[in-house]
Amino acid sequence: MLKIEHLTKIYSETKAVDDLSIHIQPGEIYGFIGHNGAGKTTTLKSVAGILQFNEGEIYIDGKSIKKEPLACKKITAYIPDNPDLYEFMTGIQFLNFVADVFEVPAEVRQARIHEYAEKLELTEHLAQSISSYSHGMKQKLALISGWIHEPKLVIMDEPFVGLDPKAAFTMKEMMRELCDRGSAIFFSTHVLEVAEKLCDKVAIIKSGQLIRSGTMEEVRGDESLESVFLELED
Repeated sequence: MLKIEHLTKIYSETKAVDDLSIHIQPGEIYGFIGHNGAGKTTTLKSVAGILQFNEGEIYIDGKSIKKEPLACKKITAYIPDNPDLYEFMTGIQFLNFVADVFEVPAEVRQARIHEYAEKLELTEHLAQSISSYSHGMKQKLALISGWIHEPKLVIMDEPFVGLDPKAAFTMKEMMRELCDRGSAIFFSTHVLEVAEKLCDKVAIIKSGQLIRSGTMEEVRGDESLESVFLELED
């Protein structure tokens, strides 16, 4: 579903991402782990088609993000760490706007909005202006907007930061259900316990370079993910 091949991104002679290659299969939840400045967000933005990159290629469901950006974005959802929503809209206006962009039929969108808003306990707030939302509510709205067109690939940057435990649990359920239907999820996190319990595979990045990747068993061996991460970061 996602092939990152020899990705290199340079900012004023510094390699933010250096010859990175990651392959993610349909049905996989793939965690991306590294300290601040390791190159996680740069990689995710490159995959989402927001950042141009210097070398390499990125394919989403076999399509090149460079050559077919619109086709890639139609089947992708990108949820940044601090969602930038249209605060002059109400929650339901925003969700309908996103559904229009992705050409989701009226009946389908209504069913999905109802399902996900109920799950995330946001239904009673959808008529309110987004400007009145807390950070957690904005994250929930961004999550619903990402799921509304049933994307084949979801890219998320630190999705659990700021969510209460119940909402975080619901989001994990939504992630697994989506991947069980054949989609894939690529997300960055600092929360190693979440990665350990939720992810099918993980990649650890340091100073723009891939240090280790694979299944949880392959990456951690007989140790905890935390101890492996700390050893590799030394």
